[in-house]
Amino acid sequence: MNVNVLSDKMLLNSYLSGDRSAMSQLIERHSRRVRDYIRMMVKDDAVADDIFQETFIKAVRVIDEGRYTDSGKFLSWVLRIAHNRVLDYFRAQKQSRQVNESDAGYDMLGTLRFAESNIEDEMVSRQIEDDVRRLIELLPDEQQQVVKMRYYSKMSFQEIADQTSVSINTALGRMRYALINLRRMIKEKNLVLS
Repeated sequence: MNVNVLSDKMLLNSYLSGDRSAMSQLIERHSRRVRDYIRMMVKDDAVADDIFQETFIKAVRVIDEGRYTDSGKFLSWVLRIAHNRVLDYFRAQKQSRQVNESDAGYDMLGTLRFAESNIEDEMVSRQIEDDVRRLIELLPDEQQQVVKMRYYSKMSFQEIADQTSVSINTALGRMRYALINLRRMIKEKNLVLS
């Protein structure tokens, strides 16, 4: 094992002295352990391959910038980078998890009926729209703005984020809180929106 530590150090020194093939040898030496670790965590070969590449790109960048200090634990260091990349992947998955509109409660603002409408349905529909508009006016300004842009202006969340100079996550968060508040108000006022 001591030979590997010295060999890793020697390869790093060769790389830093200009021998680009030394980094390829170092990556080759540890690729199986790193790739297996990533696969075990994400359980998806394509994703594992992407994270594997990101891991070594990051490692090479840190080495090139002179921020890597060799403590004889190159593999442990690379595995820590891989672990952080896996965590980043799961965080991104959690944030971009798709929710359909009915799961998120959006249907209460835009329900459509598939049967022929009659005058009674139109009156009920108008009353529901009026009730919802009044409830929207009771929301905090930022939440009102997002709801109106989304439902009345038919803007995407990216367009809303751009227009209001906030991140897309902030726009989504405001919509989420608006829907939570609308549901609470509907329950408090015993409104029926169907």
